[in-house]
Amino acid sequence: MPLDTARALAAAPRTTEISWTPEDVQLYHLGIGAGVPATDPRELRYTLESRLHVLPSFATVAGGGPPGVIAALSMPGVDVDLAHVLHGGQSLRVHRPLPVRATATRTDRITAVHDKGKAALLVLRSDAADADGPLWTAEAQVYVRGEGGWGGDRGPSAGAPEERGAPDLTAERPVREDQALLYRLTGDLNPLHADPEFARRAGFDRPVLHGLCTYGMTLKAVVDSLLDGDVTRVRSWTARFAGVTYPGETLRIRMWRGDGTVRVAVGAVERGEAPVLAGATVELSEKGA
Repeated sequence: MPLDTARALAAAPRTTEISWTPEDVQLYHLGIGAGVPATDPRELRYTLESRLHVLPSFATVAGGGPPGVIAALSMPGVDVDLAHVLHGGQSLRVHRPLPVRATATRTDRITAVHDKGKAALLVLRSDAADADGPLWTAEAQVYVRGEGGWGGDRGPSAGAPEERGAPDLTAERPVREDQALLYRLTGDLNPLHADPEFARRAGFDRPVLHGLCTYGMTLKAVVDSLLDGDVTRVRSWTARFAGVTYPGETLRIRMWRGDGTVRVAVGAVERGEAPVLAGATVELSEKGA
């Protein structure tokens, strides 16, 4: 069996040294659509080294190399076809603002394997710290189609119920035709996002945008729209990937303010607001905290 649950859960954590520079941060920001308009002071906070701050979702690509989905497939006990794999969801908790330049240690381990019937769900946890202490904790949920049905624990439900009623704010963000080609330069070279033949083998008509690109674009929209660009107020960002985004589409991002949180839902405008992100929540700190 390609997926050995017991071995995956028993494997020792994998520790990797990672580092990044302001240029890596800038590339990530450009990959999620920052810099439009190019001279807008609000955008220069993402693109100009003298004003640079780091959107917390940069943690998902910090240090380059394989993203969480592909990293999970290289863990002991996991030997599956990449074409059968989908990124089901992502959570991120930042312990302090991310520096624009750093060397850190990231520790990865499989913390759960759930039986979803027709698929297995792997949970890959990643903890990063530098010389000053913890930086972030992330969890990637990875669906492996065809690997369920062994009678294991199903795990938690899909997430919080969707918001009802009119959102407090709605923003639209266009996705460039070449967005996936640019974003993959951050390290996610999965051919699903560039190769039409591979995309068809995976069950899609054409290459799709990286889920983590939509994840970053959405967080930036929340920060810019509701937090006046203050990235330091983001404590956590969790989302379930409910569907795909195709390059060239428009994301409609609906936001509901709560007590210390922002609930978010994202749909693709051109496909009748087909769900893209669901069960999504940004947890905030108090202003000036």
